[in-house]
Amino acid sequence: MSMIRDLRAVVRPALRKSTAAYSKYDSYDATRDPSASSAVVDCAVYRKGRRVMEDPCVTPHEAMLRVRDGGGFAWIGLHEPTEEEFAGIAAEFGLHPLAVEDAVHAHQRPKLERYDDTLFTVFKTIHYVEHTELTATSEVVETGEVMCFTGRDFVITVRHGGKGSLRALRHRLEEDEELLAKGPSAVLHSIADHVVDGYIAVAAAVQDDIDEVEIDVFSAPAKGSPRGSDAGRIYQLKREVLEFKRAASPLLRPMQLLSERPMRLVDPDIQKYFRDVADHLAQVHEQVIGFDELLNSILQANLAQATVAQNEDMRKITSWAAIIAVPTAICGIYGMNFDHMPELHWKFGYPMVLGAIAVVCVTIHRTLKRNGWL
Repeated sequence: MSMIRDLRAVVRPALRKSTAAYSKYDSYDATRDPSASSAVVDCAVYRKGRRVMEDPCVTPHEAMLRVRDGGGFAWIGLHEPTEEEFAGIAAEFGLHPLAVEDAVHAHQRPKLERYDDTLFTVFKTIHYVEHTELTATSEVVETGEVMCFTGRDFVITVRHGGKGSLRALRHRLEEDEELLAKGPSAVLHSIADHVVDGYIAVAAAVQDDIDEVEIDVFSAPAKGSPRGSDAGRIYQLKREVLEFKRAASPLLRPMQLLSERPMRLVDPDIQKYFRDVADHLAQVHEQVIGFDELLNSILQANLAQATVAQNEDMRKITSWAAIIAVPTAICGIYGMNFDHMPELHWKFGYPMVLGAIAVVCVTIHRTLKRNGWL
């Protein structure tokens, strides 16, 4: 018996340690609701497209109890929850630990994953940063993330970043009872549509910035501003477009799956709406690809202009060097102090040499200028 007790004392701590990553999401104490924290932005129950206003301060645990008793679905919105704050909600709704880890730590690639009866969707939100003048250090786009857990009777949204609030979207949905009555998939579609609409607005603003840079590159440079000085602005804009591309492009395939493949968690009527979202996202994707290619061309043109400007400077320097070489050579010859040199003792010799130097220099200058070197 003592040996068995000793063996249990060794095995139990090891088991607790090996399952710690999963047990923190499986244990839930209803008397102490860790989900009722500052991370919960809003929590509500919806039945037949209407928000149940029995208790505006309902907790996620209470919301789920009401859904199980009276039907409908719960929509819980969180902002940057910690592992401890999210542990109770994960256990209450049976969320997969891998999806929970992605939702808590963020910085995920846009994707769509299915865990049993839950869809896990990651959206990258894009916000355009207003600026009076585009510089080599200007921030053009700011990214955030929205993770969405969609089940049969619940929607959990986890938002990261200072922008991209879903409060206005929730209010707008609550005014459309017919759409909200379709259930959690209607919320998922509205979030996807909201994110893609943001992409469209940002794409239009980025297009204006690219047009401005393009005009500056191909117009005459300002006085004192050398050709090729826009390279820093172009490169910075290209980096911001790349960030935009990383947000929009990976989301195209998940939206196509939601619009083409029947899913139990997506209402057939809502699935048709995902086609529209996928079409808009495809247009944004093509725009962003075009932005990237256009900026490559502008950058190459800018560098080519800088090379041409350097070649022009070198031609001017070479031309003046050729002109200066004439008096340098003649003066060098007459400075060798020999007694028997042409016209050395003639009183008109000095003016004649100066005149010859001037005539040769003017002739070379006119010839080079006629050929475009000066």
